[in-house]
Amino acid sequence: MHICNGFKASAIVVALFSPAVLAASPPWQEGQSYSAGTTVSFNGKEYQALAAHTAWPGSNWNPADSITLWKILNTSTEIPPQAPANPETINTPAGSQYPTWVKGAVYTGGMRVIYNGVVYEAKWWTNQESPEESGQWGVWKRIGEATPPPTTDPTPTPTPDPTPTPDPIPTPDPIPTPDPAPTTGKQLGAYFAQWGVYGRNYKVKNIDTSGSASKLTFINYAFGNIYPQNGGYECDIIHRAEAGNGDGGDAFADFSKSFEASESVDGKADAWDQPLRGNFGQLKKLKAKYPDMKVFISLGGWSWSKWFSAASQTDALRKQLVSSCINLYIKGNLPTYDNAGGSGAAINVFDGIDIDWEYPVIQGIGYNTVSPEDKQNYTLLLKEFREQLDALGVANKKRYPLTVAIGAGKDKIAATEPSKYSQYLDWINLMSYDYNGGWQYADPTYVPPGSSRPNADPNAKTNFHAPLFIDPNAPDASAANGPTNSVDGAVKILLAQGVTPQKIVVGIPFYGRGWTGVPNVSNGLYQKAWRPAAGTYETGIEDYKVLKNAAGTLSIHNVTKQAYKFDGSTWWSYDTPATIKTKVDYVKSNKLGGVFSWSLDGDTVDGELMNAMGEMRK
Repeated sequence: MHICNGFKASAIVVALFSPAVLAASPPWQEGQSYSAGTTVSFNGKEYQALAAHTAWPGSNWNPADSITLWKILNTSTEIPPQAPANPETINTPAGSQYPTWVKGAVYTGGMRVIYNGVVYEAKWWTNQESPEESGQWGVWKRIGEATPPPTTDPTPTPTPDPTPTPDPIPTPDPIPTPDPAPTTGKQLGAYFAQWGVYGRNYKVKNIDTSGSASKLTFINYAFGNIYPQNGGYECDIIHRAEAGNGDGGDAFADFSKSFEASESVDGKADAWDQPLRGNFGQLKKLKAKYPDMKVFISLGGWSWSKWFSAASQTDALRKQLVSSCINLYIKGNLPTYDNAGGSGAAINVFDGIDIDWEYPVIQGIGYNTVSPEDKQNYTLLLKEFREQLDALGVANKKRYPLTVAIGAGKDKIAATEPSKYSQYLDWINLMSYDYNGGWQYADPTYVPPGSSRPNADPNAKTNFHAPLFIDPNAPDASAANGPTNSVDGAVKILLAQGVTPQKIVVGIPFYGRGWTGVPNVSNGLYQKAWRPAAGTYETGIEDYKVLKNAAGTLSIHNVTKQAYKFDGSTWWSYDTPATIKTKVDYVKSNKLGGVFSWSLDGDTVDGELMNAMGEMRK
């Protein structure tokens, strides 16, 4: 399970709560941690936290600008109703190239308007503040006097800069296989979490200084989001929709944040106005230093898989989605934001696309669109990605890889068609972890963060979250999916479905899952899991770099081949360099495609786990 901006890593995990206006709420403070439901005051307004998070300094997660984290409570007196940005109701003056600003219309970063004969550009999302009221530090930036466009017909709506390369080439003939051939050889990859630059302070540079970059064949950047747009669904970076539904983005971390020289891969600081900054700019520098390493944009994840099902329902919708994602990430046509981005700004950052739809047919986080037709549409969506990437590859004489990340449970694999969709992929990232975790607990009084009530199971027991093999004595061994709840079990299902071994890349977690209040019996193994253990960023989860030095006795289970640590009350299951070596040996002996990790920021500063994974390439 890849959790974007959320439970696995950071703050933006969205949950719904009933509004409750509190008088005299304390003022919001940068650097403060807030639990879901907390109310604060900010600029004379009352806000309520939608999710537990920390307002990391420099992240600009204040209540007014972070609508995926906060909702305003006194909207009836402070904020007029939001009007939709409808091109038919926004007046475009004759002879001008941008529409007139309309109070209540929604504008996002990079959109331009005309106000009193002057062109203004939005720096971020807005629907109330007028350009005249904005001021130097406000949402609107003055561009200059309005002038007629170079063409005879005015543009009815704001448009991005011209795309330097054409859309995928339509052709009635079968698309030839681009040169070079599909990816071969052993893969060693890892996910880099977009939000890791905040709380964990893990930068792209750390991939290099830890020694991990020299071992990696690919990096998956987590994540890209999709939204309802232009009558369908499209990839986008700058987008803020209603809170509570998983929508969001972080253009600041992606391509706007300026890294100092000490934080930069090449030791050179970002200029404030260079078109490509942020993580994207650092990844491009990392690729220049390690030219054999590929970088993929990973779309979806646990929090951002909401619209995959809806976007895959028809051929036209699939084509629209795929074209937009290729235009944004492969062609590099970024929106403009904070003096960054623009046409072709991110060209050559991403070499391919990874689809992390969690999950076709089966509901994931709770608010996703889901349909029984997902089983076939998932295959058709991957086919569309393959065809459009190949079409661009023919034009550019380049191969653009396509991969997926899939749930490793028997039910999730059965909900798709591996024998059909695998033909369109370079490989499959098997998320062979999270088989068990803190959502299973026995304490009837415990209310998980973000929930409104307990969801206890009196039979919940400690268990491994990423076992190589299933233990017949494990609590879940007799469950419906239990016999296959392991790396080996998932691999065998895929092989039985007709997937070639070389296309299976096994996932290794750089984090552990654990419980506390565990009886001091049998070293805590398979004992009552009273409630999730405390974690640095999320209850029940902790990074390897922390667990390595945590109190307790470390053991390696002789059947599952996964490590566990117990201190008399708290029990953790995780991988160590020794257990990773065993998994790598398994991958080699079964002639599988390789290994990958979630995620890089869980490792030690000297890349201890990645060093163990590096045996894959020997």
